[in-house]
Amino acid sequence: MQKSEIPSRHGAGDAQRDGKLPTKGGNDPDVRFLAENTDLSPKQARELIREHGHDREKLLKIAKTIKAES
Repeated sequence: MQKSEIPSRHGAGDAQRDGKLPTKGGNDPDVRFLAENTDLSPKQARELIREHGHDREKLLKIAKTIKAES
Protein backbone atom coordinates (compact mmCIF):
# COMPACT_ATOMS: atom_id res chain seq x y z
CA MET A 1 0.00 0.00 0.00
CA GLN A 2 1.45 3.38 -0.97
CA LYS A 3 1.34 6.38 1.33
CA SER A 4 -1.41 8.00 -0.76
CA GLU A 5 -3.51 4.82 -0.43
CA ILE A 6 -3.58 4.87 3.38
CA PRO A 7 -7.22 5.03 4.43
CA SER A 8 -8.23 8.19 6.21
CA ARG A 9 -9.50 8.06 9.76
CA HIS A 10 -10.92 10.61 12.14
CA GLY A 11 -8.15 12.84 13.46
CA ALA A 12 -5.59 11.63 10.94
CA GLY A 13 -5.38 15.07 9.38
CA ASP A 14 -3.66 16.28 12.54
CA ALA A 15 -0.97 13.60 12.39
CA GLN A 16 2.57 14.53 11.46
CA ARG A 17 3.53 13.39 7.98
CA ASP A 18 7.19 12.68 8.79
CA GLY A 19 6.33 9.48 10.65
CA LYS A 20 7.53 10.77 14.01
CA LEU A 21 5.31 10.47 17.03
CA PRO A 22 4.32 13.72 18.73
CA THR A 23 6.38 14.55 21.80
CA LYS A 24 5.21 16.10 25.00
CA GLY A 25 5.31 19.84 24.38
CA GLY A 26 5.33 19.76 20.62
CA ASN A 27 8.11 21.51 18.73
CA ASP A 28 9.11 24.10 21.35
CA PRO A 29 12.16 22.74 23.19
CA ASP A 30 11.47 24.84 26.30
CA VAL A 31 7.88 23.62 26.54
CA ARG A 32 9.05 20.06 26.03
CA PHE A 33 11.80 20.49 28.67
CA LEU A 34 9.35 21.83 31.28
CA ALA A 35 6.69 19.23 30.56
CA GLU A 36 9.21 16.38 30.78
CA ASN A 37 10.99 17.65 33.91
CA THR A 38 7.99 18.80 35.95
CA ASP A 39 4.39 17.77 36.53
CA LEU A 40 3.16 20.56 34.24
CA SER A 41 1.16 19.84 31.13
CA PRO A 42 2.46 21.27 27.84
CA LYS A 43 -0.32 23.85 27.98
CA GLN A 44 0.73 24.93 31.49
CA ALA A 45 4.38 25.02 30.42
CA ARG A 46 3.55 27.26 27.44
CA GLU A 47 1.62 29.63 29.69
CA LEU A 48 4.47 29.77 32.21
CA ILE A 49 6.97 30.58 29.43
CA ARG A 50 4.64 33.23 28.05
CA GLU A 51 4.45 34.89 31.48
CA HIS A 52 8.06 34.49 32.67
CA GLY A 53 10.33 34.07 29.63
CA HIS A 54 12.68 31.26 28.63
CA ASP A 55 15.08 31.09 31.58
CA ARG A 56 14.90 27.35 32.36
CA GLU A 57 16.30 27.66 35.89
CA LYS A 58 13.70 30.30 36.77
CA LEU A 59 10.93 28.28 35.11
CA LEU A 60 11.85 25.14 37.08
CA LYS A 61 11.72 27.07 40.35
CA ILE A 62 8.30 28.49 39.50
CA ALA A 63 7.04 25.07 38.37
CA LYS A 64 8.08 23.57 41.72
CA THR A 65 6.09 26.26 43.59
CA ILE A 66 3.06 25.57 41.40
CA LYS A 67 3.34 21.86 42.24
CA ALA A 68 3.66 22.65 45.97
CA GLU A 69 0.55 24.88 45.88
CA SER A 70 -1.66 22.24 44.29
